Amino acid sequence: MNLLVDGGKHPKALLALEDGTVFEGRSCGAAGETFGEVVFNTSMVGYQEIVSDPSYAGQIVTFTYPQVGNYGINAIDMQRDILHLRGVVVHDMCYTPSNWQCVQSFPNFLAERGVVAIEGVDTRALTLHLREHGAMQGAISTVDTDPESLVARVKAAPRIGDHNYVADVSTKELKSFPAKDGKAAHRVVAYDCGEKAGIEKRLAAVGCEVTMVPWDTPAEKVLAMEPDGVFFSNGPGDPQTVPPTVEAVRAVLGKLPVFGICLGNQVISMAAGAQIEKLKYGHHGGNEPVMNLLTGKVEITAQNHNYGPVFSTFGPLVPELSGGFSEHAGDLRFWSERRIAPVVQTAHHGRVRLTHVNLNDGTPEGLQFLDIPAFSMQYHPEAKPGPNDSTYAFVAFIRLMDGRDDYLAIDVREGRRF
Repeated sequence: MNLLVDGGKHPKALLALEDGTVFEGRSCGAAGETFGEVVFNTSMVGYQEIVSDPSYAGQIVTFTYPQVGNYGINAIDMQRDILHLRGVVVHDMCYTPSNWQCVQSFPNFLAERGVVAIEGVDTRALTLHLREHGAMQGAISTVDTDPESLVARVKAAPRIGDHNYVADVSTKELKSFPAKDGKAAHRVVAYDCGEKAGIEKRLAAVGCEVTMVPWDTPAEKVLAMEPDGVFFSNGPGDPQTVPPTVEAVRAVLGKLPVFGICLGNQVISMAAGAQIEKLKYGHHGGNEPVMNLLTGKVEITAQNHNYGPVFSTFGPLVPELSGGFSEHAGDLRFWSERRIAPVVQTAHHGRVRLTHVNLNDGTPEGLQFLDIPAFSMQYHPEAKPGPNDSTYAFVAFIRLMDGRDDYLAIDVREGRRF
């Protein structure tokens, strides 16, 4: 791949989707071509954190905000040192950023790291197309600019569910992270499925000394470390490609306090017997409204996932703990409208409560096990980028390890002060 420098030439580029839709634009990153699943992110800022999020491995990210790169790239907001996403799509790329922290322009940053990117695309039209037809396979190319040829190659390309991207992004060895100021209240083992740096910092801030382990570490090794709790991180791709992580969850549930985020929520759900579905176009952005059913408060959340659990597949409702209702609702906003946190009976792990619901589409966003110490969230409470409404989740993990029954019923306003 040839690098594109600021002020250099911007060769023609094509973005092709598997359904035959093609957008023409200009290269604004590395020259070459790339294939991946095309999704859109609705965040207005935070592009550096987004492109360095390992959860985007295998995906081409479209930014819905019209101009991207205004404040450049800084030295402190990277979520991983290596970029794992497949490509970037923007309407207007900024080549002359202005910010006191800026050390490099966004297009040069992408080019130096080999990320193929395209600008000049009508991202409004592309986003509406993906909303209507769903996330789909696509390609960006400055090499093959024949629409028919590129579409044909996209159709023949592997799908995101065909590959275990977690194995690509996970650490290969144990890593240790001290608690903030060296004052450790608890020792936590974190399964790295693609963990963002923001999560490590949040855990450290609440007093956790963290040992990060690879995604496929056997549970026996983790239990032998005698931690106070186990964390399962966010990560890319289809959770059904990581059965060793699901097995690890099964082995630690009921033995130690467990907390999961995003992919972590999915593997915990699978371990409890639930099914996972692929959402039409997923949740990607920093403005998703979620209701905490325990407090009735609404949180504006940061999210990045294409998969999620199906609440009705955990088991039958427990009517006496679900407002008297015995039938599952297809749209979980049924529960947010009634301010009820319904409870189901699982086959092997006792009762599970739905704690959070997405108010845009009625999908599950949070779960709490009532008979064992475990909870999880589908969204990203650490943000990076995004609002800080949900940072109370890390305090909740501390309270869970402290043995408190009310660990999750924290007012969102308390979380904002964290």
